[in-house]
Amino acid sequence: MATPLVIDYYTDVLCIWAWIAQRRIEELEKQWPGEIELKYHYVDIFGNVPEKMANQWQARGGYDGFAQHVQHSAADYENAPVHSELWQQVRPATSANAHLFLKAVELQCGCHIAAEMALCVRKAFFIENRDIGQLETLYVLAAEHQLDVDAIQQSVVNGTAMAALMSDYQKARQQGIKGSPSYVMDGGRQVLYGNVGYRVLSANVEELLKNPQDEASWC
Repeated sequence: MATPLVIDYYTDVLCIWAWIAQRRIEELEKQWPGEIELKYHYVDIFGNVPEKMANQWQARGGYDGFAQHVQHSAADYENAPVHSELWQQVRPATSANAHLFLKAVELQCGCHIAAEMALCVRKAFFIENRDIGQLETLYVLAAEHQLDVDAIQQSVVNGTAMAALMSDYQKARQQGIKGSPSYVMDGGRQVLYGNVGYRVLSANVEELLKNPQDEASWC
């Protein structure tokens, strides 16, 4: 069997565009079973939410303006439902705790379970309006999904989860990741980011699968 095409997938769990992209990721894996391998990484976009709101949204209504932006952004995507009060009362201070938690899950339970848990974390925030900036909320989610909370906490306490997260953040800087979500393919030669349509993603994957011998894609 041929070696699968690796797609390094960078997101911030609080990013609405990554939530919208979830359906596209699922469709990619359905369309190319066994031919692509998604490697999930995290990038620091909402690491300091209060600072982000003050610097980027103060003149546009602050949290209320951002909440309206999120609702407007998601309105055209029926596969990316959002809670009607998102960002209004529940305002996570950071995405870093969720990223840290998910790296701990990856270390203890493997990449597949971590990917499933990442979707659960996003659903908890975008649909259920839960504060995923708090570790306690994340540990409750882990318990709800029958994961070993003590083992996950140990990875957080002993620093191994933090080391894995810092590796993601450093790789994101090294690869020049500009936003969330970002798709890195062809050994870093091809980077797509933002609200990229499914047809564009699929066309790039198809071209790389057709030309696997270190050829630059024409797409």
